Amino acid sequence: MSRVCRRIVTGHDETGKSVVLSDSSPLQHHAMRGPAIGADFHELWSSETAVPELSAVPGREPTERPFQLMPAAGHLLRILDVYPLSDGGRRTPMHRTRTLDYVVVIEGELVLILDDSEVVLHPGDVVVQRGTDHAWENRSSAVARAAFFHIDAIFSPDLLAVLPKPLNLMT
Repeated sequence: MSRVCRRIVTGHDETGKSVVLSDSSPLQHHAMRGPAIGADFHELWSSETAVPELSAVPGREPTERPFQLMPAAGHLLRILDVYPLSDGGRRTPMHRTRTLDYVVVIEGELVLILDDSEVVLHPGDVVVQRGTDHAWENRSSAVARAAFFHIDAIFSPDLLAVLPKPLNLMT
């Protein structure tokens, strides 16, 4: 239903000169796509450490790993193509993650659902998602595309004291 994502990875040659290492759609080693899921997850890059080491060439292809919704540590970049309700899309469950997320709407329309309100998002809108309970839904008639940057985070002791127990984090 959605189009592929092009990923250009840069690096260095043996003299330190900047070069393109790859220019293609990264392989997707997971089944998180199609009408049964309600969206297509395009895994683009991840790191298991908070501060990635920059080498001339990456040590491994970061999409060749078991699928995880949120990083256990480090960070993760993915593009989501969220189907409209009329094409198999659905509202996600309300959920909370232990991540700081930057969500950038690229095309279409998404609805961010919080405990007290809903926000309709359009291309160019950015959400800074800070561990809040939330859901997503595409109520339009076209696929919505958004970039999700998930970064491992911790809850402050003050916030943990007021959050519902058990925390029930989505991982």
